[in-house]
Amino acid sequence: MNIKKEQEVAEKYAKIKGFHLNPDEKERDIILEGLEANRETYGVPYCPCRILTGNTKEDAKKICPCFWHINEIKKDGHCLCRLFWGKKEK
Repeated sequence: MNIKKEQEVAEKYAKIKGFHLNPDEKERDIILEGLEANRETYGVPYCPCRILTGNTKEDAKKICPCFWHINEIKKDGHCLCRLFWGKKEK
């Protein structure tokens, strides 16, 4: 996969959930590059902002979109890594 494919996957998910991706293209691309690097290294797109423990069960929660992202978006308006943002204001 490449960064464009990572973005397509993230956009599709965001659309389904009513979210949107980080509007700052530069910041968004850094996050997507981290996801791609983790996919190449570990075989899955771990969130680049979370520390892996080496425990497969615990680390599974850190695969993007991570276990915590919905609560983070509700609380902060975006997930920890800032890839997914809450609903756009009209």
